[in-house]
Amino acid sequence: MATSLVWRSLGVVPYDDALDMQVSQALKLLNLEDDAQTVFALEHPRTITVGRNGSDANILLPVEVLTRKGFEVRMVDRGGDVTYHGPGQWVLYPVLHLAPWGNDVARFVRNLEEVVIRALAEVGIESRRIDDLPGVWVGEDKICAVGARVKKRPSGEFVTYHGIALNVNTNLQDFDVIVPCGIRDRGVTSVAAVLGAPQDMKAWEDRLRRHFSEVFACEVVLTEAPA
Repeated sequence: MATSLVWRSLGVVPYDDALDMQVSQALKLLNLEDDAQTVFALEHPRTITVGRNGSDANILLPVEVLTRKGFEVRMVDRGGDVTYHGPGQWVLYPVLHLAPWGNDVARFVRNLEEVVIRALAEVGIESRRIDDLPGVWVGEDKICAVGARVKKRPSGEFVTYHGIALNVNTNLQDFDVIVPCGIRDRGVTSVAAVLGAPQDMKAWEDRLRRHFSEVFACEVVLTEAPA
C-alpha cells in the first residue's frame, strides 16, 4: 500500500508563519504524536534566509537598506548558505519521517531534486545535478535551491523540514542583493527566463505535486487554504 501524504496548498505565506507550521508538524512527528506525512506548498513575500552554514558576507546590502527595499532577513536552522524567497517561486516544505524511504537522508535529497528535474523535463527544460552543489541547475545557473533540516525520532526515523524553492516567475533581479548559496561563479535562472514567457503558477504546482507523488511513490491528498 502506497504511503499517504497530505499536500497543503497555502498560497502566499509570510516566512515566519510557514516556519512555525513546519516546526509544529515536525515536533508532532518527533514526539510520536502524529505520523502524518505533509508537504506545505506556498509562496513567500520577499525574504532572504541565512542557513546554519551561511555568512553575512553573502548579503550585499545592510539589513536596514534591505528592509527599506521590502526584504525581510531571517537566520534559519536549515543547512546551506544564503538564499532568496519571493513571489513567483514555488516553495515546497516536506515535513516527513523517512521510514517509507529507507530512512535515507541522501536519498530524500536526491528525490527532491528528481521531482524538479522531471517537472522541468516535461516542458522541455534539461536540468541536472552538480556534484557538491545541492539543487537543480540549467547549464551553469541554479533554477531550484534545496536545503533541509533533519532530526531523529526516539524510534530512530529521521524527520525532515525546510525543502526546495523553484524559480518559476521569480524576479531574478532580487537575487542581486545576495551571493546565492555563497556561490560567486554561477548564476540563477527561472522557468520563465528559460522559456521566454510568464508561467501559470497553478499549473506548476500541479506538475510538482504529480511528480512528487511519482518520485516518492506516495498517494497525495490535496488540501487548500480557505479563501
